[in-house]
Amino acid sequence: MKKTDKFLIAIVAGVILLVVVVLAVALLRPNQPTYQADDTPEGVAHNYLLALQLEEYERAYGYLSPTLPGYPTDVDKFVNNVEGDRWSFGYFDNDDVSLAIEAVNVTGDRAKVVVRRTEFHQGGLFDSGQYSTTFEMTLRREDGAWKITNSDRYWARCWELSEGCR
Repeated sequence: MKKTDKFLIAIVAGVILLVVVVLAVALLRPNQPTYQADDTPEGVAHNYLLALQLEEYERAYGYLSPTLPGYPTDVDKFVNNVEGDRWSFGYFDNDDVSLAIEAVNVTGDRAKVVVRRTEFHQGGLFDSGQYSTTFEMTLRREDGAWKITNSDRYWARCWELSEGCR
């Protein structure tokens, strides 16, 4: 009888330990990304990309420079541009993509922000399971606020054309 009691106690203790470990992992998991202050180029770049990811298009639209030749005249046109060119906007419906600001170079009222885009996938035996690239975003301080004037990714090329997007 005593052997059975010890075995049962060991099973119950193992289950309790497993529950504690699962709760600790869940509580210590990194938080969802949050918005940063809008007073730096890297903050604006981060916030623009996060707003696109969260589909908060009105906020993302606010980070564009209104001096763009093909500037979308309202949020609805901006949304149409984004949804009409999902390829350029990085398939944000894929949760296996991480974006991180890698470097910032500010010269007066102009800034270049380098962003690292890492895509995670199931790799083979000798594959790291991730693929990283970088891209640049160009910003300019306009009326005291940093605005995005160009980007290699997450950008509609027609915003650079005087006739805008169709």
